Amino acid sequence: MTEPVRLSKLMSERGLCSRREADEYIEKGLVFVDGQKISVLGTRVDPGCEIKLAGAARASQELRVTILLNKPIGFVSGQPEPGYQPAVTLFRRETQWPGGGGPAFQPSMLKGLAPAGRLDIDSTGLLVLTQDGRIAKQLIGDDSEVEKEYLVRVQGQLSEQGLKLLNHGLELDGRKLRPARVAWQNEDQLRFILKEGRKRQIRRMCELVGLKVVGLKRVRIGQVCLGDLPLGQWRHLKAGERF
Repeated sequence: MTEPVRLSKLMSERGLCSRREADEYIEKGLVFVDGQKISVLGTRVDPGCEIKLAGAARASQELRVTILLNKPIGFVSGQPEPGYQPAVTLFRRETQWPGGGGPAFQPSMLKGLAPAGRLDIDSTGLLVLTQDGRIAKQLIGDDSEVEKEYLVRVQGQLSEQGLKLLNHGLELDGRKLRPARVAWQNEDQLRFILKEGRKRQIRRMCELVGLKVVGLKRVRIGQVCLGDLPLGQWRHLKAGERF
């Protein structure tokens, strides 16, 4: 007999919402398990049960904002370091890209907006900020299969063996890295495609094979590309776009 699991945990695992959002929906009586309304926090259910969200919960999710920002160097993606600003401060009316479409900036869009993944202070390129726990889990969950693509300018000599190690065989902090796809883009620039995002991962990988990173730009997350989005500006994730 299968052990019952917490409803909020199961909802998160199925990608219906984040655990915090699940608890909000349960408290408001917006979650139905096998046709029955559940409104008690901590309720445990059968792992194979059918879970449905009420229309009000689905409508609430549709209103959640997800933006794409072309982060400049000098901004941190998450908690600000002394003397630096978090990237979310670039999300304002004046920095909305006119070519991006979508609704105009509103201060209410800032509530609960958080980065879905990191991009370090010395790096530039595509950063996702979202109010939607489903997107955050898709991009930063431990089992995420979403690719992140980077153009990395380097200095130093890279042997054939070093290139093989960048693709697979390195470890950081005592843990093996997942296989990557790394190849030369031009004579001083590598293209990295990863499915994980350890802290300063690419810079540290390069150090292990004798390279120094002098420029790093993220150009794609899943199926969403940086494209023509100007540096320091943002746009909404479009209705048809999927990571």
